[in-house]
Amino acid sequence: MAIVSRITAARDFIEECWDELSKVTWPDRDQLKSATMVVIAFVILISAIIWIMDVVSRWIIGLIMGAFGA
Repeated sequence: MAIVSRITAARDFIEECWDELSKVTWPDRDQLKSATMVVIAFVILISAIIWIMDVVSRWIIGLIMGAFGA
């Protein structure tokens, strides 16, 4: 009896998922292209910021180590 109830529950779950997916408003090609460009630009910006922080921290550590003769 437990197997039948699990199969019924799984079927109900799949039906509910399908119903919810039919309610989704999917983006069109232009929206998808625009969102992708925003993500790419943001990743490039954050990567540049992290790179600058790395260079600056390396320079500062070099100054500190140089001051102590290391």
